[in-house]
Parts: sequence; C-alpha cells; structure tokens
Amino acid sequence: MTDLQTIQAIPPKVIAEIGCNHKGDMSIAKEMIHVAAYFCKVDVIKFQKRNPVELLSGEEYNQPHPNLMHSYGDTYGKHREFLEFSVEQHRQLKEWCDETGVAYSTSVWDMTSAREITALNPCLIKIPSACNLCFDMLSYLCENYDGEIHLSFGMTSRSEEHEIVEFFESKQASKRLVLYSCTSGYPVTFEDICLYEISRLRAEFGDRVKAIGFSGHHLGVAADVAAMTLGAQWIERHFTLDRTWKGTDHAASLEPDGMRRLVRDVRNVSKALAYKQDELLECEQEQRVKLKRTATRTNAAR
Repeated sequence: MTDLQTIQAIPPKVIAEIGCNHKGDMSIAKEMIHVAAYFCKVDVIKFQKRNPVELLSGEEYNQPHPNLMHSYGDTYGKHREFLEFSVEQHRQLKEWCDETGVAYSTSVWDMTSAREITALNPCLIKIPSACNLCFDMLSYLCENYDGEIHLSFGMTSRSEEHEIVEFFESKQASKRLVLYSCTSGYPVTFEDICLYEISRLRAEFGDRVKAIGFSGHHLGVAADVAAMTLGAQWIERHFTLDRTWKGTDHAASLEPDGMRRLVRDVRNVSKALAYKQDELLECEQEQRVKLKRTATRTNAAR
C-alpha cells in the first residue's frame, strides 16, 4: 500500500459563533450553548468581547446605530454596551460550555478584552478581521497567552497578510496561529465567497502557520463542504436560534438545523475523501460475483 493510498481527509473543527446573537440575555446564551452542543454537535462555541468605550471613538460611540431597527440603544455605543457580557458572565459561559463537552472561545476586539479573556484561558482566542492590524493587542496575546490564536483575513490586503504572519514569526508564535479565509460581508453573495483563497493561503502560509480555516457569512452550507475539500481545517459560521431576530448578524447566521447539517455534511464528506484501501473493497466482492460481466462468462451463456 502506497502512502498515497493511505491519505484520508481529517474532519475540520466546526465553530458556532454565537457572537452577540444572544441579544444581551444570558438565558438565551445558555440555550444556544445547549442547542449548538447537543443538537448541532459542534466542536467549539465562540462569543465576542468588546470594551465599547475603549474600542470606539467619542464620535463613533455617540452616533446613532446605522440601522435603527436593529439597535439596542439610542447611540451605537449604548447599543454595544447593551449586548456586552462582563468577564464574570464569560466565566459562566465557559462553565456552561465545559458542562456540555464543547469548547468555549471568544473574539477579542481591544486590549482590555484581550487581558480579560486571557485570564479565562480558553482553548483558543480569535482576532476578528477588523482588529488584525492591532499589533499591540497581538503582541500582548503572543506574550501572555499560550493557546491557539485564530485570525481572520477579511478586509486585509496581501501585503498586510504577510506583515501579520511575519509579526507572529517574530514573536515565535506562528506555529499556534490559525489563519482564516474570509470575506467581510453580511451576508456574502456566492460570487464573493472566493473559496480558492483557501488554496492560496495554504500555498503561501501553510508551512508557516498551524492551520488554515474558513470563516463564512454566506447562506446555506454547500460552500462550507467545498471549503473543507480545499483543505480548510476549521470552519466558522455565525449561529442563531432565529434569523428573524433583531440584530444585524442574524441574517448571515445558521439556525440550528442548518448548523446541524453543516456538521453532519463536512464529517461525512471527510470520510468519503479517501483512496480505496484495496483494489476491490469488501462491499464490492459480493456484487462482483453477482454482477461482473467477463468475456468468458458471456460466451458460456451463449
């Protein structure tokens, strides 16, 4: 048996990003954890952590939400404050995740949030596309957090990609860095998903970082299966209980059955991505006896 024949795909890890889709309600967040873990069977559940006063300028904080029907406050800053959980609430979220056997993680958007979440020591910390050039925060994580650092490349130029990877290499942290192919749109049209970016990232950075993933904001789950076949080792999708809920992320999120099907499909297709271990598989042997036509048998039948 050759090495080529033994190759089989490894199922990607699936992250259900609850983000702020809990609507600022811990009871909804707990229900979402249970549904994602028990019904959808995801590997990781991810939230978000922001300090709006630190993250936003005074002008940004005090301006109205750009889409008032989705606002939870009379300014954008108050909207963000309403949706924010404290570090103690995140500690509780982590405990709930631990109880259900699913990993807890969080995106961090500012230095204060990075410090707070580092203290919880999750299995991974995510850097969103919007913050991947915040090198002071990246430096803090490289120096104070020992787990995997996942980072999305949405809204990022090619030169910036190389700058980011070179920064992690300078911190001796590139081998715990996971890069995500990502298009920052909500939702993203199929024409803008650009799945071959996964192949490009693997070619350019695959031997320099720990893994390449895919973070999608599209509709359906077909593209995620394709992403896996192109080599994505992590798949991240926004998760909600109801896509009609108030909030801008829900429309680009998967509901429970969609997330369940995504997990099922990528795991099943990963089993199918293999070479035959023998020229004739065991399941073929009986069918060969019954169905296989040969010249000898055909002449004998005459």
